[in-house]
Amino acid sequence: MSRRMVVAIAVLAALAAAVAYQRIRPLELPVARTETDVPVQVFGLGTVEARVLSRVGFEVGGVLVALLADHGDLVAAGSELARLDSAAQQVSLEKAEAGVVQARAALTRAEAGLQRATAVEAQRRQANARRQELRARGATSAEAAEDAAAELAIAEAELALARAEVEVAAAALVDAEAVARAEAVRLAQHRLLAPYEALVVARHREAGDVATPGQPVFTLVDARSFWALAHVDEAVAGGIALGQAAEVRLRSLPGAVFHGRVARIGIESDRVTEERAVYVACEVCPAEVHLGEQAEVTITKGRLESALLVPEAAVAMTGTATGMVWTIENGRLSRREVGLGARLLDGRVAITNGLPDGALVVSRIEPGMREGRSAVAREPPS
Repeated sequence: MSRRMVVAIAVLAALAAAVAYQRIRPLELPVARTETDVPVQVFGLGTVEARVLSRVGFEVGGVLVALLADHGDLVAAGSELARLDSAAQQVSLEKAEAGVVQARAALTRAEAGLQRATAVEAQRRQANARRQELRARGATSAEAAEDAAAELAIAEAELALARAEVEVAAAALVDAEAVARAEAVRLAQHRLLAPYEALVVARHREAGDVATPGQPVFTLVDARSFWALAHVDEAVAGGIALGQAAEVRLRSLPGAVFHGRVARIGIESDRVTEERAVYVACEVCPAEVHLGEQAEVTITKGRLESALLVPEAAVAMTGTATGMVWTIENGRLSRREVGLGARLLDGRVAITNGLPDGALVVSRIEPGMREGRSAVAREPPS
């Protein structure tokens, strides 16, 4: 046998020994460790919105003669925002007020007539009583007694008429006052007032424009009602509750974190995206808020006192809450189906059951793994 052949055989033998060693040597594998006080969080992407948003305009039409607020202004409740030309309506109000004066005078005249009719009726009643007494004694004629009774009946009728005239005049005064109030309300509708303390988001019209009833002139928001609307996947939305702590990050302020609480949870999920709407109100809001800005929301649903966490990449799912994992048991690799619990934002999932005592769960799949092969836990770096 030549020397070259001997060397080749030796090299092959060495390679075979190396391969055999690699196949039988114990694998050093990273394993999952039990952790304590683990926050369970969910993530939602959404936008900045306002709970109270109003598009305000006039109830009547007219020409805009004044706009007293603009984009970005903070206006007090009841402050004037805009005004319509009200000259014609002012005339209508003055005419209605004159009608009230006229109706009040008519009522006064009717009341005076009632007083006169009351006095006349009392006088005629006394005269009739005297004539009837004299007739009974034979001291006057029957004709005179009959005339006195007729005069009393006329006085009573005139008294009833006077009372009716007072009622008519009183009703006319009430109607005139109602017309005046209606005209005053219409005049007030020529001024647009802020319904609450608000931030002006947009001004839609300018001075000189003709405003139609109901047409928005301003868009207002209650500056205290800003919140983040997050869309959370239904698969992880279970367990979200009102009052839970949340963190909000705005696209324009990537380095800032704003803390808040869950303020509302949508009752109806989106049937297309399969997401649930969750609203988070900030506890300390940013100095400037922009409606529609992208917001990243992280909600803490709870905390795990103690949990064995394994990356989802190391789990072969067998159901919605079960999966197969590699374990090290008595120095050998094995496969186990385990129960799965909470999923974390970092891609790890909690194992809830299915492990025998002393079993270690492999946290990363590596080449050469097979059931029964020798394996040891790799110590984490210090």
